[in-house]
Amino acid sequence: MARFLTSSIGKKFIQSVSGAFLIIFLLLHATINFFSVLDSFTGKFGVAAADDRLFSAGDGLFKLGCDFMSTPVITIMVPILALGFVIHIFYGGYLTWSNLKARGGVKRYEVASKAVTDSWSSKNMLVLGIVVLGVLAFHLTHFWADMQLKEFMGAEAENNPYLLLAFTFKHWWVLAIYILWFVALWFHLCHGFWSMFQTVGWNNKLWLARLRVIGIIVASIIVLMFVAVAVNSFVEANWLHPELFAAI
Repeated sequence: MARFLTSSIGKKFIQSVSGAFLIIFLLLHATINFFSVLDSFTGKFGVAAADDRLFSAGDGLFKLGCDFMSTPVITIMVPILALGFVIHIFYGGYLTWSNLKARGGVKRYEVASKAVTDSWSSKNMLVLGIVVLGVLAFHLTHFWADMQLKEFMGAEAENNPYLLLAFTFKHWWVLAIYILWFVALWFHLCHGFWSMFQTVGWNNKLWLARLRVIGIIVASIIVLMFVAVAVNSFVEANWLHPELFAAI
């Protein structure tokens, strides 16, 4: 087992497994965030009980989703998720460096190979990963640091997640940065999805073609939900209910 995990195939397998874990998390995260868009249609955007209890009566769907993310089981999963990110980033960088070295450096695409026909995203996974990682740090300071981190440290966390959404996305330039981030994430996920299955053995031509389409669909669903949340929060904070968030 140790020899397998240290081999090239083993490292790609670890990269694929950690990537699958992160895709599942992103789908869950996007779904919970999308509840805020549904709250706008039901008139509950911004509705959060003043008490600190989880799942208070009258809370909006997004607040209930955030309460779910605050349950002990999910809180315990935070360090595991962080470890998954670290593993995915480390092995992604290492495998990219190894491929560059094996194929003759940055000019590897000047020779005829299968890599020439690969998609743009497959050739730029490292760059896309760096962009995703860079804005992720920016994102964590807006939400995770004010909610789950404070809860994890035993400090008082923000009880109204709608305020954090409005505070973050009320400025157009922040919205623009996030949308560019989501585009980079889309490209990263599109390639990563089918590549993940290829690594674990689903590499026949028929299934690869299907997995490429499925990957585009999954990536598009995740990213479109994130974009909808960002745009909706921008509209809420600036036009629909600016009075609710005037103090932020």
